[in-house]
Amino acid sequence: MALEEYKRKRDFKQTPEPAGKIERGKGHRFVVQKHRASRLHYDFRLEMDGVLKSWAVPKGPSLDPADKRLAMQVEDHPVSYFDFEGIIPSGNYGAGTVMVWDVGTWEPEGGADAMLAKGDLKFRLDGEKLKGSFALVHIHSRRPGNKGTEWLLIKHRDAYVQEGYDIDEYDYSALTNRSIDQIAADSGAQWTSSRPAATGRASKKNDWLADSIAKADAAKRKSAKTTKSATAAANTTAAKKAPAKKKSSGSSGEKKNA
Repeated sequence: MALEEYKRKRDFKQTPEPAGKIERGKGHRFVVQKHRASRLHYDFRLEMDGVLKSWAVPKGPSLDPADKRLAMQVEDHPVSYFDFEGIIPSGNYGAGTVMVWDVGTWEPEGGADAMLAKGDLKFRLDGEKLKGSFALVHIHSRRPGNKGTEWLLIKHRDAYVQEGYDIDEYDYSALTNRSIDQIAADSGAQWTSSRPAATGRASKKNDWLADSIAKADAAKRKSAKTTKSATAAANTTAAKKAPAKKKSSGSSGEKKNA
């Protein structure tokens, strides 16, 4: 998929999502975004061929091999979508709250393009939360209404397996440490980026991650400053409207001393 479908679905005058473009670099990053839209799901994205190949995972990824998660392939997203965290306004496609749930790098276990075309993409993740070997397996279903976009996201057995994995225990942003509710409560949450897409290998991981965290922290400080200014203005107005305190008469003091 190219980015035409991504752009067709969005009005960039109404949403803070990036318009983006196909990048020339061949980075190997991945991101998982927790997305509370009409239904809660997780967007799993792999940086490939200048875009983010994307799958919507209703129950989210798991470190338990027993959990074979349904993953619906969706339109490619621009690489600049990588660290989008904020609120997509009501009335727009995918309206709701987006959290950067996990970030890191990935490496294919073979030829990535060939495996993707075959429908059996094996890879390793090195993220903040997800680590180890995984596979995305295309489901060739003949049932009526099947669009050919159904895959399974499966964890392979290795040193990173966690049986009984509960994704709800990890409701915090890999960038800002906020919960999905805290992000939703920040009505001033916005996202902008002017940095070029990273093209380095895994050794450059800390560079782009630090840049993303710094950008998120700046947005939080701006929001906090706006809230503080509004609170101070409200307090000043309230103080002006408050009735003046009456001065105590000297007679009561004199009687007390007597």
